[in-house]
Parts: sequence; C-alpha cells; structure tokens
Amino acid sequence: MAVANETQALWQEYRRSGDQGLRDRLILTYAPLVKFVAGRVGASLPAHVDEQDLVSYGLLGLIGAIERYDPGREIKFETFAMARIRGAIIDELRSLDWVPRSVRTRARQIERAIAALEKELMRAPTDAEIAQKLGLTGEELEESLHEISRSSVAALDELWSPSGTGDQIALIDTIEDESGPSPELSLEQTEIKEALAEAISILPEREKLVVTLYYYEELTLREIGEVLGVTESRVSQLHTKAILRLKAHLAGVTREPAEK
Repeated sequence: MAVANETQALWQEYRRSGDQGLRDRLILTYAPLVKFVAGRVGASLPAHVDEQDLVSYGLLGLIGAIERYDPGREIKFETFAMARIRGAIIDELRSLDWVPRSVRTRARQIERAIAALEKELMRAPTDAEIAQKLGLTGEELEESLHEISRSSVAALDELWSPSGTGDQIALIDTIEDESGPSPELSLEQTEIKEALAEAISILPEREKLVVTLYYYEELTLREIGEVLGVTESRVSQLHTKAILRLKAHLAGVTREPAEK
C-alpha cells in the first residue's frame, strides 16, 4: 500500500510540475511492463529478433504513455501503457519491414480463401479444403503456414481497423483492455470483442485450445506443446491457422453491413 501511495504521489507531483526527473522515476517504476510486453511480442517472432531491441522500442511507448496519461480517466495506467508499449514495438517492426512481401501476400491469400470457404460452407473449412481453394497440395499449405508462423503477420498483436479505415487497434487489446484504448473506440472495440469471441467459438477444437492457452492463460508455445503432446513447431502452425481464421472471420463481419 505504501508503494502504491508513493507512486500516486509521484504521479500527482509530475502532473503538477512536469519535472523530467519525476518522469524518469516513473519510467523506472513501470520499466518491468516493457520487459513483459517485449517478451510476449517476441515469443511469436523469429529467433534472430533481439528482445533487447524490442525493449528499446517499447521504452519509447512507455515514455509516450507517461507523457499522455490522464490520471482522471477511469483506466489503469498499466492497461493504458501496455497497449502503447505493444503498439510502439509493432510500429517499429513494421517500419523495418523485415517480413518478406511474399509471406504477407500468402497470409492474405489464405485469409481470403478461409473467408470465402466459411461463407460458402457455413463452417470452418478443413486444411484440405483450404489447400484445394488455393490450388496447393497439403504439404505446400503446411510450408506456407510454417513461413507465416515465423513472422508476426499471424498474431493478435496485428493492428486491425474495426471499420476498415481510420483508427486502428490490436485485436489482443479487445481481450486484455476492459476500458478500450480510447473513448472514441470503446463501442467499436466492444463490437470487435463480441465478434472475436464468436470467431474463437467456431474454431476447430485444437486451434481454439491453442488460442485460449496462449492469449488467455498466457502459456508459451512450448508449454502448450507439452499440454497437447506435440512439438512447439506444430503448436506454432496451429496458432497461425487459428489467427488467420479469426482475421478472415472478422473481415467478413466488418464487410457485411456494406454488402446489404
């Protein structure tokens, strides 16, 4: 309690004076948030991506969060900051453009194929049906999923525009952030959260379990592999398929009103 009171007093004094020394003390207080978020984002990235680089990107997000946070709003600073730390990391990774264009293109092709099949079949398509739709063999689809799984293209950290244009949020924020990233987006985020829950409910069982364990229970891919009795690489593929299904389903949901 004493620590919480001290932090609250620090916030009040910083808001009153804008003193840079106080800001630096707040940065040190909340630095563990950066390490936590960087670790979560890094878990779905290739091994050559240095976690310390992610931490440095996230630190910029933390500084921005401290400078912009309004203690008068009914949202915890930790919730506010984590969204911005994650956003800063993802923004920097995007600016580096380290994911090959061919991988992004194939991910979008699979998303579109899943969306079309889901609309046609009124259920989640099988791997064989997805491969046939794309004109691929089962082995070629698995290889594509393996390549996509090595990037952040298939993750709930990917930014999403609820209306197809304008402000963007991360899908994972609809799971973690109860109050939404901003008042303007709260309604859209609620709608996306409901659509995401529906999409998760119709996933194939193993993919649903992977999403639940990874995003809700916060197990690592390796730990999920131990639960399912499969390799970490296989879990990564299941995760990739699940996220592509979710994004395809949400794309269909947001397009429906325009098609009526």
